[in-house]
Amino acid sequence: MSEPTEIRTQPVVARRRRTVLKAGGTLLISLLTPLTARAAQILAVRMWPAEDYTRVTLENDSDLKTQHFTLENPDRLVIDIEGIDLNPTLKSLVAKVQPNDPYVSQIRVGQNKPHIVRLVFDLKEKINPQVFTLAPVGEYQHRLVFDLYPVNPPDPIAALIREGKWSIDDPVTESLPSPGTPPLAETTPPREPGKTPQPQVSRMLTITLDPGHGGEDPGAIGPRGTREKDIVLAIAKRLKTKLEREPNMRVMLTRDADFFVPLGTRVQKARRVNADLFVSIHADAFVKPTANGSSVFALSEKGASSTAARWLANKENAADLIGGTNVRGGADKQLASVLFDLSTTAQINDSLKLGKTVLQEIGGINRLHKNAVEQAGFAVLKAPDIPSILIETAFISNPQEEVRLRDPAYQEQMAEAIAQGIKRYFAKNPPLSKSRMM
Repeated sequence: MSEPTEIRTQPVVARRRRTVLKAGGTLLISLLTPLTARAAQILAVRMWPAEDYTRVTLENDSDLKTQHFTLENPDRLVIDIEGIDLNPTLKSLVAKVQPNDPYVSQIRVGQNKPHIVRLVFDLKEKINPQVFTLAPVGEYQHRLVFDLYPVNPPDPIAALIREGKWSIDDPVTESLPSPGTPPLAETTPPREPGKTPQPQVSRMLTITLDPGHGGEDPGAIGPRGTREKDIVLAIAKRLKTKLEREPNMRVMLTRDADFFVPLGTRVQKARRVNADLFVSIHADAFVKPTANGSSVFALSEKGASSTAARWLANKENAADLIGGTNVRGGADKQLASVLFDLSTTAQINDSLKLGKTVLQEIGGINRLHKNAVEQAGFAVLKAPDIPSILIETAFISNPQEEVRLRDPAYQEQMAEAIAQGIKRYFAKNPPLSKSRMM
């Protein structure tokens, strides 16, 4: 009786074993499939054309690998992106190309191979491409960035020459001024009998205006959606117009459109034109919407003057992480250390004098958050040889101040106040002669 039972039992056990193995295999495949077959998703595409460089950003839900190369006759940049499939968001990149883009005429997008998309940039001239990834930060997920730099970078002095604001024969050595001599005088006053004429400086003054943020970095955003980068660019352009009405002042903007400029590059641009002043313009946010008023900051080599100043400096110094730069952290820290070591007490003292006159003028149109110039370790103020200040025009996070910042009349008032402060500073501190930095 036991023998038939044994015969019947074996097939049942075998079937059960096969069923278990099949179920286990199905489970394993289901677990591995998302890891091996699922393509990354492109969430957004953005393009930022500018004379300095054109940036293209692909925001996605995972880190992507790429290969790229350039072709000639005609000039093209080819980029293969692994692990993605063509989707409508990526296809929309084609329509992002603007007619005034200095470097890109059109973009073609196609599925080159399974899970490999090819982008072809038809170029207007030869470029030096930089392709890199950025880890998630702030509101952004993973970003794949293509920076298209011209082979011959634009020269800020050449740009000023084209605008008629820089002469090849610009004097670089002048007589030293006497104390209290107004720098705006263009003619030497009549000499009184028996008195030795006092030397004057009549050279052009170069002022660098730095509208904060830009491009991938919108800066602070107000309750009504106002972006800091837009407001400060508008104020900077108004200020530029006012300063250039003076016969001996010319202005260079670190950015004149909506694109991102790394903090170190902003400083380098000022030094390239041998700037006499550096003024960075902002409209920040605070954790409390009730915070209000304008502030002026200078560099500190001994720590921040207040907890709020330290908090703000740390926030502004994180701009490179938000905006996205291809310089790795070690190089950033090394550059910051070098610039900081070169910063002199004289530069900070001049910055405090400039900040004081500007703060007094701003106080005539808006409440001051602090009645004195504050100090902190702002990376953008670390030009070792240029008096530099950072102006917080108002708190964009405050609903009332956001409304004012959006008002062209207030922007005009703010620009006028800063201009008057700058002119008062030069009237009290006539610029010395200096050699052009190469």
